[in-house]
Amino acid sequence: MSKASTQLSSSLTGAEKLALLNCRRLPARLDVAQTAALLNFGEHDIRFLSSAGLLVALGKPALNAPKYFAAAEVVALAENREWLEKATKAISGRWREKNARSRGIGKPAGTNGRVAA
Repeated sequence: MSKASTQLSSSLTGAEKLALLNCRRLPARLDVAQTAALLNFGEHDIRFLSSAGLLVALGKPALNAPKYFAAAEVVALAENREWLEKATKAISGRWREKNARSRGIGKPAGTNGRVAA
């Protein structure tokens, strides 16, 4: 996997994922796509794991800055069953809440989904 293809594209192709997983030595810093591939989460889940404090980005990047994660830490987390269970529960809970909001569950009674003028 070339350095340019990693920086230009946020998501990895199947071949790039396979190359990363079969890599003898991982790069020290992993971007969101690489981190997602190693942990077998979606790229959109990495942002949530980071904001929930379950995954810590290197440095103190701004909200709109690219995030990088330490490969050694990501590999250790991938081998930690308790962390994986906690992260999986957090993500499934997040999607459950998001889906409930989109279906109108949990809105105030009598509003019928409408915003008061």
